[in-house]
Amino acid sequence: MALAHVNGIDLHYALDGAAGAPLLVLSHGLGLALGMWDAQMATLGARMRVLRYDTRGHGASSVPAGPSSIDDLGRDVLALLDHLGVERAHFCGLSLGGMTGMWLASHAPQRIAALILANTAPQIGARQMWDTRIATVRGHGMGAISDAAIARWFTPGFIDRSPAVVAELKALFERTPAEGYVSCCAANRDADLRGVIARIRGSTTLVVSGSHDAATPPALGQWMAKQMFGAGYVELPTAHLSNVEAPDVFARLVIDHVARVTAASTRAAA
Repeated sequence: MALAHVNGIDLHYALDGAAGAPLLVLSHGLGLALGMWDAQMATLGARMRVLRYDTRGHGASSVPAGPSSIDDLGRDVLALLDHLGVERAHFCGLSLGGMTGMWLASHAPQRIAALILANTAPQIGARQMWDTRIATVRGHGMGAISDAAIARWFTPGFIDRSPAVVAELKALFERTPAEGYVSCCAANRDADLRGVIARIRGSTTLVVSGSHDAATPPALGQWMAKQMFGAGYVELPTAHLSNVEAPDVFARLVIDHVARVTAASTRAAA
């Protein structure tokens, strides 16, 4: 197990893929862990060095005391890159991971090359919804909300076709420490990045939405792409976890976007 002690916590991470290749950071969604990206690893790892990490309070990372903020999550990534001696990386984040990516690209743009923002938004859900969810998990545990999470994450067709994958992700969700989940619910609840996304370089950004995503609907993804002048936009026939429902297509989108951004950067430097 690889751990980096950063910002007063231990952050669990995995570094795999092609040695010496450009680094891609993968940031998972709320209530999950770095295993969320397993289906992409063979494809992505053949082309890039891939850094996955468990967000604070998730997986094998430390559970912080009290609520976290999106600033905390972004600074954790910067500290992890510093720990590994990486000055600049590509970044792909889904849902809460996408919000972390927005924070990074707007607050530390020199550290982020290509950016993929999947199934996310600069503000997700109403405060009352998050407060209710926090109270439910504190009172009854992760199992009390896992069925609702599955219904948000996947289309009914995928649930019927892939019961083993759904069961694995549900078990991963239910293993998330309740206080770690609650801590990052607070980060989601309090984050509002609408005022900063226009700072993000659209030419290096790809927004990915799911046509059936009720948590972060396509209209939000389209709006985000328009705020970041020149950003790409792709819509997949999925619900919230588009990388799980469409793993091969998702991996190809990431590879192609990184290649485009890298080629444009090389031309600009020539």
